[in-house]
Amino acid sequence: MPQFDEFEIKMLDILQRDGRKPVSELAQEIGLSTTPCARRFDALQETGIIQGFAAVLSRRAVGLTVEVFVQVRLVSHSDGSPESFIAAVQRMDEVSSCWTMTGDHDFLLHVLVPSVDDLNAFVMHRLMRLPGVRDVHTQLVLQNIKGPGHVPLAHLKR
Repeated sequence: MPQFDEFEIKMLDILQRDGRKPVSELAQEIGLSTTPCARRFDALQETGIIQGFAAVLSRRAVGLTVEVFVQVRLVSHSDGSPESFIAAVQRMDEVSSCWTMTGDHDFLLHVLVPSVDDLNAFVMHRLMRLPGVRDVHTQLVLQNIKGPGHVPLAHLKR
């Protein structure tokens, strides 16, 4: 695991909350002058610790009122189905995230759609028709209490 000093940990924490903060303000908040802060910032980007910056959108404000977690189980893992499924999911705009999982299901998808009718069409006419899909289990999100999340940093201070 890479080693971080207190300045870098503070910097990462602040940037997770406000990625648009100018380096001069960031330097002031963490207690460094601008030049060493900028060097650390650049190094964190170059090493891939900071992977980029993005706007966080309100799904509801853009008309995506239905949020669902979908568990998918494949028929087989030895016939190319996993690779085929992954390639198909990467092309599906409705799928905001996808993870491979241990347990009863092979994949967990986070899906955002405008309506329950759109969810039905997505599951029945696209997802279930992918080669190798055995079964699908959906869980409708009633309320998002926390998230999308930040990366916890407390373990770096130990």
